[in-house]
Amino acid sequence: MKIVVTGTRGFPDIQGGIETHCEELYPRVALYEGMDVTVVRRSRYVTDRSSLSYRKVKFKDINAPKIVGVESAIHSLLSVFYARRVKADVLHIHGVGPSIVIPVARLMGLKVVVTHHGPDYERKKWGAFARIIIKAGECFAAHFADEIIAISPIIVHILKSRYNRTSHVHLIHNGVNLPGLVTYTDYLESLNLAPLQYVLAVGRFVKEKNFDRLIDVFAASGSALRLVIAGDSDIETAYSRELKAKAKAKNVVLTGMVKGRKLAELYSHAALFVLPSSHEGLPITLLEAMSYKRKALVSDIPANLAMKLEADSYFRLNDWNDFRDKMLLQLKKKNPEQSYDLSPYNWDTIASETIRVYDLIT
Repeated sequence: MKIVVTGTRGFPDIQGGIETHCEELYPRVALYEGMDVTVVRRSRYVTDRSSLSYRKVKFKDINAPKIVGVESAIHSLLSVFYARRVKADVLHIHGVGPSIVIPVARLMGLKVVVTHHGPDYERKKWGAFARIIIKAGECFAAHFADEIIAISPIIVHILKSRYNRTSHVHLIHNGVNLPGLVTYTDYLESLNLAPLQYVLAVGRFVKEKNFDRLIDVFAASGSALRLVIAGDSDIETAYSRELKAKAKAKNVVLTGMVKGRKLAELYSHAALFVLPSSHEGLPITLLEAMSYKRKALVSDIPANLAMKLEADSYFRLNDWNDFRDKMLLQLKKKNPEQSYDLSPYNWDTIASETIRVYDLIT
């Protein structure tokens, strides 16, 4: 079965929730007998072009114009032409913005699977025109995709309530690895940090993560701990520059984008994980923190509530007094560990469930 994947910037080592999702999912899919997987990447995000494959997944790098709001749509359209040319059995589109191209794909005779990662038009960075494109993509996905994968029950509800789409919709969660806590601290030492003496946030430097407000509130909280934010922007923006300047002024540790051993160390030794964002699909960073048994404090948006954490792990969105009070209360408990049931988020199971969706249309 020939699968062509689009809607992601690509992988490996490209930050983003969809990118992490695809990096974990498709090498597992490619291990199944008869599966031929090609991921179409956006050229400008790929820093290492020395190999056009990764763990049995093949890459096709296609350039797209750097136009905010339509870059992903144009790239996805070019991916449709590529998928038609190589006679793909399935075109798998990630995200509702790129799904704007579904009518073209169907007219070309392609079978289309869409993974709906969340209502991206709610993100603060988009202007009016981009929001129209993304909402249209969601509409086209709901009406014209052969099969839809929803990563959370919230998205299943969106498809039903807004579009009356209930058939050929499959709830398949994001996944997480279960790495176990690490004891080494060499990376912490290089950052002048000590175990359990910092609060950790992880994510891209975009407005909906609310990292700017997090820095202000943490600095004013009186906590003796440090704040560490692991991540960066895909491309430098006015917001990311302002965020970095604010972090420097308020003694916040910015690590840049980190993965692997360094990120494992940050999670393993954090006193508390925080996610104050106003928009998420199903947050992989929260799943990662849970896999390291970290206590968490997150906003009470639907995607986070769907994770069914304890009541004291939620604060009211944009109520920064509530955030401060609950953060200080959590930190007083001293024990940062919390056990979670992560059985629904097993990547191997997710891969097999995704292949079953492919089998429905081939």
